[in-house]
Amino acid sequence: MTNVGHVDRLLRLILGAVLLAAPFLPVFAGLFAAWGAWKFAVAGVGVVMIGTALFRFCPAYTVLGINTCPITKK
Repeated sequence: MTNVGHVDRLLRLILGAVLLAAPFLPVFAGLFAAWGAWKFAVAGVGVVMIGTALFRFCPAYTVLGINTCPITKK
């Protein structure tokens, strides 16, 4: 069962990679310095976004009744 389409999947991969890496890159160190342990939550959201992109399934989409995948299974 898939509910994540191609464009949605690509956006999730890109945003997930940015969220996963940003808190630990020296370029963004000043931005996340005051966040403390919350920077790990940002990285966790990135991991979840990458996971939903790889598996093409988003549990939140199921609850909300959203389907961005053009392929329908019969």
